[in-house]
Amino acid sequence: MCLAVPGQIVEAHEVSGMRMGTVRFGGITREANLDFVPEAQCGDYVIVHVGFAISRLDAEEAERTLRLFEEMGALADAAGEDDG
Repeated sequence: MCLAVPGQIVEAHEVSGMRMGTVRFGGITREANLDFVPEAQCGDYVIVHVGFAISRLDAEEAERTLRLFEEMGALADAAGEDDG
């Protein structure tokens, strides 16, 4: 099963003509493609699915969702971390 995870854009840059960003999911950061959300800026929250930011998200909703993931212990799994 794949999850779309909310994260906050902390840096945006271009790589080989693609708009990329460093996105923070709680304490975890990952690179994500930002081409599908051209309006998103640093500090905005986006929903990331398989490495692509697919939509912007309200900060309050993003933080609530991240708290729930952390409580379930699912944030590391959803962001691609391996606990084992």
